[in-house]
Amino acid sequence: MKAAPAEAWTVSHAQALRDWLSARLGPWDGPFVVERCRGGQSNPSYRLQAGARRWLLRKKPEGPVLPSAHAVEREHRVLAALAGTGLPVPAVHALCEDTSVIGTPFYVMDFVEGRVFLDPALPGLDPAERAALYRDIARMIARLHSLDPQALGLAGYGRAGHFVERQVALWTRQYRAAETHRIEAMEALIDWLPRHLPPAAPPALVHGDLRVDNMIVHPTEPRVVALIDWELSTLGDPLADMAYHILGWELTAEEFRGMAGQDLQALGIPSAGQHLAAYLQARGLAPEPPPGWQVCVIYSLFRLAAILQGIARRAIDGSASDPQAARTGALAGRIAAAAWQRARALA
Repeated sequence: MKAAPAEAWTVSHAQALRDWLSARLGPWDGPFVVERCRGGQSNPSYRLQAGARRWLLRKKPEGPVLPSAHAVEREHRVLAALAGTGLPVPAVHALCEDTSVIGTPFYVMDFVEGRVFLDPALPGLDPAERAALYRDIARMIARLHSLDPQALGLAGYGRAGHFVERQVALWTRQYRAAETHRIEAMEALIDWLPRHLPPAAPPALVHGDLRVDNMIVHPTEPRVVALIDWELSTLGDPLADMAYHILGWELTAEEFRGMAGQDLQALGIPSAGQHLAAYLQARGLAPEPPPGWQVCVIYSLFRLAAILQGIARRAIDGSASDPQAARTGALAGRIAAAAWQRARALA
């Protein structure tokens, strides 16, 4: 048995995990291997191999975490509900809320083979492949937002109504809880956003973190085979969910994994407006940006800044799951400034 050194992981944890898994998923032949996955700023992930069988484990980070954050239990619940819906998600197998096994709650799901692109400009693909993949992504997000939460048993998965208003209040609290220094643009947005809320929308199941790097792409084909990292999922405003996805077009690579300023036409990538129109049409809606769209984008930037501030706090506390957490968290002020610049342009 082999355990990769990471976080507070120990050989005793690996043995306890092996015992826990074999009791629920059956015995296997061959060694049991635990390997930490690289990257990720939130819930640590581990590849598990037991003989010829492979899984992925997602767990809460060690140490103190912000209220309601790192909810692996919610990830497990929504993934189980989405089985058989046609949405590409990994199959889940078991949830453990007993912290005596490996120190934190965790769940185990299928390990999905494929490619993960940190850069939304999709390096390594040709223009036709990029265009095809973004068409597939638009259809996939439209499919997600068209699902009936009640039919999935998720009617109580989030509160109904006033989603963006409640989210602004939530991320203000999360930001305050993680605050390390005063960011003037965040202070301005905390005052501005409650006074410029977008029109209310019927609630839908939202993913909460629709970046391209949360989508596993087929090893050789331009299509998504798994939408992962459902920690922030809830019932909410689908346009706000889509606006967070569109940040890949709004931000530069230096700001945070964006492609603003690149020649998208030459790359074969649709513009932000074209991608939004494809998504809206896949939902049977008019292709024009709906009322409140720009406010949703500003809110999404504000939310990203709050998330980055949380990463900065975890880096200081020593509970971050990525060695680059301090550098990533330091981007909070830059993203907040970008959001405030857009807000002032709307005034």
